Amino acid sequence: MDAVLADHLKSLHTAAIDARNGYKEALEDAGGEGMTSLFNDMIALHLANADELKHELQKLGEESDDSGSFMTNVHRTIISVRALFNGLDSSVLPGLIDGEERNVGHYNDVLNALGAPDDVTKVLVAERGRIEAAISRMRTAEK
Repeated sequence: MDAVLADHLKSLHTAAIDARNGYKEALEDAGGEGMTSLFNDMIALHLANADELKHELQKLGEESDDSGSFMTNVHRTIISVRALFNGLDSSVLPGLIDGEERNVGHYNDVLNALGAPDDVTKVLVAERGRIEAAISRMRTAEK
């Protein structure tokens, strides 16, 4: 059980690192314009989630990898190209919302797949809730 739980937590941790790295790239490319405030908020959100997941992994005696996956490079490329041609204004919101909805789906998959201990479930539900709240704020800003 612990090995399966650790694998799921590692997967969520890597996704949080990848998202954080994508928003960092967006922040750099935005150059203080556009959606800078949102990018800062999302960096903080995903950093907090990654830190909590890292703590849960440590409780299981597992290590976490803070470098992310190949998706970090994909996010960087997409953001850089987008910044070059269209800028990083509110037109990026649909893509960001889509990415965050995939993150919520990932949490749902993990929560549905496990009979995780209550303390871990509580962490995962809270993290998912923060992402859902961010999606709601993005949808409001989109209008």
